[in-house]
Amino acid sequence: MCKVACIGTSRALVVTLLVGILMSVTAPRAEAARAFFVFGDSLVDSGNNNYLATTARADSPPYGIDYPTHRPTGRFSNGFNIPDIISEKIGSEPTLPYLSPELTGQRLLVGANFASAGIGILNDTGIQFVNIIRIARQLQLFQQYQQRLGALIGPAQARQRVNQALVLITLGGNDWVNNYFLTPISARSRQFTIPEYSRYIISEYQKVLRRLYELGARRVLVTGTGPLGCVPAELAMTGSRNGECAPRLQQAAAIFNPELVQMLKELNREIGSDVFIAANAFRMNMDFINNPTKFGSIPLTMSLLINVC
Repeated sequence: MCKVACIGTSRALVVTLLVGILMSVTAPRAEAARAFFVFGDSLVDSGNNNYLATTARADSPPYGIDYPTHRPTGRFSNGFNIPDIISEKIGSEPTLPYLSPELTGQRLLVGANFASAGIGILNDTGIQFVNIIRIARQLQLFQQYQQRLGALIGPAQARQRVNQALVLITLGGNDWVNNYFLTPISARSRQFTIPEYSRYIISEYQKVLRRLYELGARRVLVTGTGPLGCVPAELAMTGSRNGECAPRLQQAAAIFNPELVQMLKELNREIGSDVFIAANAFRMNMDFINNPTKFGSIPLTMSLLINVC
C-alpha cells in the first residue's frame, strides 16, 4: 500500500494562504501572468507519474471524481490540486506535467510541473515505487526546460522569465512516512534517532534549494509537512480509536518544520535576499482539524488521501 505523505484540508483555506504568501513577495503584476514552476511529491504532482511505469499513480477512480471531467487526471486529488488553484489565482492556465507531450511551443511560457508522487528529499525515499522522478532529476529536467524555452524566446528572455517566476516546492513528508516510518524498524530508523534524521534531511534539503537558486529560482514557496500522525491511513495503521494522532509521526513533524524554517532563514541570509518563504502547513491543517466550525461550510475535500504518496 502506498502510504500517505500529508493530510488533506480545505482547498480554499490552504490556497488562500499560499497565494497570499506568494503575492506578498512579488511585485504587483502589470504584465501577463508570470511563469509558475512546481517541484515535489504527490501533493503537487499533476500527472507526471501517469507517464511512468510505477505503482505510484492516480489514474483510476476515485481520483478525479470532482474534477470538471469527473475522471482521473494523474493528480492525487478528488479534483484540482494546489498548483491548479495557484495558477488560477495568478491569472494563468494550469501548468502541464513536464512529461506531457502537450507541453510544447507557447505553452512553455506558462511554466511546468516537475513533481512526481512518491519522491522525497533523499534518493532512497520511495524506492518501493521504482520509477519516479527523484528531486535531482526534477532539477535536471528544469535545466532541460530552460534550454527549450531559450530556443523559443531566446536565452536572455528565458533567464528573465525564470527569474521572475513563482516556484512551489513540497518535500519532506515521504522521507518520514515512506522511509523512516515505512516499517516498524526501518534502515533509517536504525541509523538515526528522529532528531538526528530530521537534521540530516534538512541538510540535504538545503542542497536541493541551493541548486534551485543556482538554476534561477528567485521567488520560492517552501511548504513544511502537515500533521503526519493525523493522516487517516496512519490512524488506521496505528489502530487509533478516537482519532488521536500517531505521536511519533507528530513528533517528527514538530521537529522537522521549525528546523526547515530556520534553515530557510539561514539560506536567505547567505544569499542576501528573501528568496525562500516558508509555509506552515502543519499549523494550517491542525487549525482546520481542531476548529472546523471556524471555517464555516468549507468542505474537507482537498485530497483523496487513501492511497497517496
